[in-house]
This record gives sequence, C-alpha cells and structure tokens, in this order.
Amino acid sequence: MISISENHIFLDIDITSKGDVRLLHLASNPMDNQIPDIQQRWYRLAEMQFSGFDQNDHHGSKHTGCNPSKSMTYLTHKEYRTAFGRKLELTQEYQGIQLTSHYQFFDGISVIKCWNEAVNMSDEDYTLEYLSSFALTGLSAHSSLIRDQGCKIWLPHNTWFGEAGWKDYTLNELGYQVVNYFSMKRIALTGIGTWPASEFLPMGSFEHYERNETITWQIESSGAWHWEISDIAGVLYLQASGPAYQEHHFAKHLAPGERFESVPCTVAIVQGDFQKSIQELTKYRRRIRRPNEDNDKLPVIFNDYMNCLMGNPTTDTLKPLIDAAGEIGCEYFCVDCGWYSDGPWWDSVGEWMPSLKRFPGGIKEVLAYIRSKGMIPGLWLEIEVMGISCPLAEQVPENWFFIRNGKRVIDHNRYQLDFRNEEVRSYAGRVVQRLVEEYEVGYIKMDYNINGGPGTAYLSDSVGEGLLSHTRAYVQWLDEIFVKYPELIIENCSSGGMRMVYPLLSRHSIQSVSDQMDYVKMAVIAANCPTACPPEQAAVWSYPLEGNDEEETIFNMVNAILFRIHQSGYLNRISHERLEYIKEGIHYYKKIRKNIKTALPFWPTGIADYSSEYVSIGLACKEKCYVAVWRTRNGEEEYITLKTNEEMGEHVCCGYPEKKGVRYHVTENGIRVYLEPKTARILEIS
Repeated sequence: MISISENHIFLDIDITSKGDVRLLHLASNPMDNQIPDIQQRWYRLAEMQFSGFDQNDHHGSKHTGCNPSKSMTYLTHKEYRTAFGRKLELTQEYQGIQLTSHYQFFDGISVIKCWNEAVNMSDEDYTLEYLSSFALTGLSAHSSLIRDQGCKIWLPHNTWFGEAGWKDYTLNELGYQVVNYFSMKRIALTGIGTWPASEFLPMGSFEHYERNETITWQIESSGAWHWEISDIAGVLYLQASGPAYQEHHFAKHLAPGERFESVPCTVAIVQGDFQKSIQELTKYRRRIRRPNEDNDKLPVIFNDYMNCLMGNPTTDTLKPLIDAAGEIGCEYFCVDCGWYSDGPWWDSVGEWMPSLKRFPGGIKEVLAYIRSKGMIPGLWLEIEVMGISCPLAEQVPENWFFIRNGKRVIDHNRYQLDFRNEEVRSYAGRVVQRLVEEYEVGYIKMDYNINGGPGTAYLSDSVGEGLLSHTRAYVQWLDEIFVKYPELIIENCSSGGMRMVYPLLSRHSIQSVSDQMDYVKMAVIAANCPTACPPEQAAVWSYPLEGNDEEETIFNMVNAILFRIHQSGYLNRISHERLEYIKEGIHYYKKIRKNIKTALPFWPTGIADYSSEYVSIGLACKEKCYVAVWRTRNGEEEYITLKTNEEMGEHVCCGYPEKKGVRYHVTENGIRVYLEPKTARILEIS
C-alpha cells in the first residue's frame, strides 16, 4: 500500500500480490471503509485505449474497460520533492507499453496536478486513441446514501457575452438515475477545436454535501478536452482528459521508443463547499503563474474599444481619449483593433502595418503622445490568423495553415496559422519585435476570434493530434516571447473568455473575461470571473455611457474595482461630475490593489446568476474583506443579506463611492444591504 497524507489530501494506492495497481482512495479524509474485492479491479490510476486492443466492458460511450491499461501490472514507483512540493510517479507495464502516472502535490495547497505518460518500449508500432489525465473511481464510495443522492455537480457554462455562468445540479436533473449496478448514461462535457471555452470552461465540480467534501478540477488544455462522470461497479467515477479519438478525431502513433504525455488536470480536494475549492484553485493558479511585474503592480489600463471607438481609431479620435485617460490616472493606453487598415479590415488582417489614412503623421505620433501623458502605449494584435484577403496569404506556402481534406481551413473569413511551422513562429516573432522595438509598445492585447475546428491533417497522425501539437507549439512560442521581452504585458483575449484556459493563463498576466457591452450584465460576469482566474488577472470593462447618470458611472466602476480595471468609454464627452466618480474609483483601486493580488474570493450571496436581483462577490484579505454588491434591476427585494462567515466581520463602511454611502443593517443572519435598482457599491467589512 502506498499511503500519502499531504496538505489535507489522503491518497491510498494498493498494489496486489499479482501486481495490479488500484487507486482505492483520494479524498479530504482518511479512508474509513474497505472497498469490496469485486469492485477493486475498476479502481484504476488511468484509462488508456490503444487501437487493436479490446475495450472490455459494457461501456456504451464511456471510457471504461480500456486496454492495455486494464491489463497492466506494477513496474516501479518513486517519491521525491520538486520546487512545488511532494511528487509521486508510478509506472505500470504490459507487453512493452509503459504507463507512468504523475501526482504533483503543492505545499500548503489542497490540490494535486495529475497527468499520465505512455511510452512504447516494445518493438511494435502502436496507436493511442485515449489517455486519461485523471481518473478516480469511488466518488460515492463513502456515502451512506444511494450514489445519486447527497451530492451535486457544478457545470461551468461559458459563452460569448456570458462567461463563467456556473450552475449546480443534482445528478437526476442532469438525466442520471440509478437504474442498475451500472449504466450507459454519463454526465459529460467536451471542448472542441481552438476555442476550448466557447460552451463550457474546461472545469467541473462534484460537491458531496452529505460528507462536506468537494472535488473541483480544471483540465489544462488550450485545445480539445473532455470529462465524464458515470458509474461502474455500483459507484460513481470521474475521468478527465485532453483529446480522444471518439470525441475529437485524435490518434497518436507511437513507434518504438516514442512517448506521449497527456494534458494535465489539476484537482482541488477540500473539506467544504464549491467556494472553498475555488479558493484552493486560486492559490494554485498563483503558484504556477509566470512571475511578472504586472501581477504585482496591477496597473490601470485604458482600452479604446468597448462602447467607445469600436475598432475605428484615428489620430484625431484618440488624442482626446488619451488626454482624458491620463487625467483620471490610467497607466497604460491600448489602441485596439483597426490601426492596421484604412477601412473594413476583418478579412485582410495579417501584415500588421499601420494605416497612414488613420494616422497621417504615423502611428508613432500617437504612441509618443500616449507616453507624453505618462502612460505606456499598447496595440491590439491577432497573430494566429490571417485574413483570406490578406496579400501575404497568397505568397506563403500552404503548410503555414491548417489543412483538412486537402484544403485550407477557413473560418469567419480567416485562415488558421499552424504554429508547428518554424516559419510561422518566426513571422509572428518579427511582428511582435516590430511592435516592441520599433513602436516601443509595452502592452499587446492578443486577441483570437475564430474556431479553427478539430485540427489539421497536414503532417499529423490525426487532425486531433495536429491540433494538440499546434497548441503546444503556440505556448512554446509564447514562452520564447516572454523570455525575450520579460516586461511586456500580453493580454489574453479570445472574443472575451473563449480561451480562458490555463496553458495561456499560466503565462499571460491578464485575461479579458468578456466582450459584454451591457454594464448591468457585466456585473454577473465580473462576480463569477474569479472561478476561472485570480482577480488580479481578470480584466473587467468599465465603460461609462454618453448621456447617462452618476449611478451608471459608479455601477461601471464597481464592476471593475476588485479585479483589473479595463477603462473605456468616451471620457471626453461625459460630465465633470461623472468623470470625478471615475477618478475616485481609480484612486480607490490604487489604494487597495496591493491587497487584491493575495485576496481569496468568496460569494456571500452565492454564485451570481442573471435572474438574481442582487449580485455580490467578496475578496478576503488579512485585515478586512472587500465586497462588491450590485442591484441589477427593479424587483421585490428591498435588501440582500450578506451571510457572515469566517472571512467576514460585522463592521461595515462604504469604500466606494465615498460621497454616496450605503444603507445597511447588521442582523443575526448577516448584513442587510439596501440598494436602489441599477446601483452598486464597494463595501469594506472588518
């Protein structure tokens, strides 16, 4: 038996006398009952399916009974320490195929990062069709109830203009019923193509409230991913993976000596609820992130796009905005899309040369003007695509692009560049070099607005393997850019949060969480975005509208203050009184931002929902809590009660805006907050 107790996580792996390896227990409490022998054969460390091997189970579409993983026996294991913490590696073998399971613990954090590695040590060629990143049988093994009771599943709905929309469901509500010893039904989410978060974040959570235990996972893929929960041998199991043949047209040939590593999956395992697990993931996300000044200093960014120039910048329209942004205290000014084209530009992007029609004195004049106002300039870029009308697209070889069925992949009038190609990476590097060294930008908004589909067939074992190799090549290129320009800030954007995923978030210091243009709806996304990334990485728009009132301006500022302020809007056209509230908000943000970068999120009124009249999010710091409260519409709820917990005290003051204040009342059940419809406040609770 291999037994590990680390950071409030308990892991037990049994190696039988025959060499069978069983993951019998992985939980926030020690194992308190025995697993029946008849069940133990399903408690595997991993599921791995090769072509030509029998998937020996009555499985339907489930990834159970896979071979050769089912036939493997113990070979060796080792434990040692890395820079992150304790690490376990266990290797199994069958007919020359070796499978090594990796469990990386993190000191002081209740998470494990898991992945599997297959190596062909035989003299034969094999083809891999499926390899789990994480597998756990026995989610319901220690319950006193039937397996579909006493628990719920959290699904991370995600869409353009509606990111991070988590909902909790019973298993029955998702269509799962206990009908037999096991079933064909699975609860499954799948991400497809180059927009892996366009429907769901690559995450999920299983909250076993009967046992006060939650396991929440994130699959660290910037392409295809899959997870499923179902039953086997009378208990629930969870499996998470990157691409698979069944779901993603993925197959990987392994010649003798070749190896394949799955995408990682990180799981938080906690005593407590869903919110507690997100706090542990927040700690982990900070631990693995590329060290950078941006996440330490948290500068304020003005971007000219949202509810402002909307992709139509010129020298004349930018200068008044630059003046206003400098006046209110912004520290970066990013010129968004359109700077490279005389007119409509969607299908012609790719050369990234500034328009003389938009900037008669050259774009350097505008960028110098930004610097003269004490701000660092930035530019928008979409480096992974090339428009079908871009002259360069007809001058470069076909192997620059994704190819399927002998044709270039076209999506929304763009070609998808293939970053496995060294010439593509060199071209992209030269563009960034010109922006940084010639134009002297310190900020790049790196956008990505297409879905290139399941992958590319060119020089690939399968289209799914082509996609995985491309995404891995892209993050390698990104690593090289950050080595060359360590102070450069590159924002991760993909029509907002369509690639809010950890291969990118572990490198980028800032994430545009949404393109939502309705400031009231933006409040819901802002409140939930810490489920997807730490608050200091979450760029949230504040875009005051022309002709509106002070409360709208304040509401917009509250949207952004506890995160990263992405200021926009025609600041040069709004009243002096409204501009003063923006200045106050930015001043307040600068006063508290040193606390944001270490704070842990919590939700005193629960995860936000568009149907809620009141929405809230809290950041727990050492000495106090900051809580944003919004009333999104006129309804029947005169007040909302913020439930006090271990993070919150009972002394309340209004942090922002100071002049308006807030009406509240402390009760036995919590803090009642009274707001008018479409108003918002930042509270300090200590």
